[in-house]
Amino acid sequence: MKRFLLLLISAIVWLTAVPGVAGGSPIRYVALGDSYSSAPGMLTPVPGSPLLCTRSRFNYPNVLAAATGWELVDRSCASAMTEHMTTAQYPDQPPQFDALDAGTQIVTYQAGGDDNGMFQTLVLSCVGLNIANAFNIGAPCRDTYGSRFSDEIAAGAPKIGATIAEIHTRAPNAQVYVLGYPAVLPETGSCWPQVPLSDGDVTYTRDIEKQLNAVLREQAAANGATYIDLYTPTLGHDTCQDAATRWVEPPIPSHLNANPVHPNATGQVVTANIVRAVIGR
Repeated sequence: MKRFLLLLISAIVWLTAVPGVAGGSPIRYVALGDSYSSAPGMLTPVPGSPLLCTRSRFNYPNVLAAATGWELVDRSCASAMTEHMTTAQYPDQPPQFDALDAGTQIVTYQAGGDDNGMFQTLVLSCVGLNIANAFNIGAPCRDTYGSRFSDEIAAGAPKIGATIAEIHTRAPNAQVYVLGYPAVLPETGSCWPQVPLSDGDVTYTRDIEKQLNAVLREQAAANGATYIDLYTPTLGHDTCQDAATRWVEPPIPSHLNANPVHPNATGQVVTANIVRAVIGR
């Protein structure tokens, strides 16, 4: 916790160097997205937010807002799919797009990984298949699922594009930023048993994430939004690194304030820094 607070303070000092008001009024910032934005497991829920959304006061939208003075409306929610931008996810979590209006000035959007249950299946099923693979050989997840995830990502690209376009319709005066996902797995090799995936399945699942990021980038460009690359700047800080180095936790986290296979507190601060740097440009 002490290390996290030092990181948070340093981030706030850096971020406050950039003005956060426009014409004397706070900038209205709306955060949309799934658990990579809401930051489940951080043990500091936003008071009054839906319980199942696990929205943390130390997720990157809140770090940004606290540092800049922006007026934050955080609608990120764990397990949110693209469809939950326009349909209710839970009885107490209305469509995330309900937060958008003509007064919105900045929007961050990070979703798509939970569509068709992709992330959950990759984590739970692929890890399970590899735990049963006692000799850590081959690629049992790839052999089981083949092109399923790749096909689903390709088929879902138009829906992601339409969703980004709808943000502009509902918030016509906003700058829209589409976030990719950070580096979850290393570029080479594996780290069994810290992340129980064979070399073959590390490659398989890593390439699926890269394909999703590529679709998010393409659809952002095609629909008047700015893509924010989280993958490149987080290389070398993946789930296979030691506890002091990684920004994304492995299936069994060592940090108390992070969910399995999600950014930890440092990862959220790093994301806030990256987003603010892009917006500042």
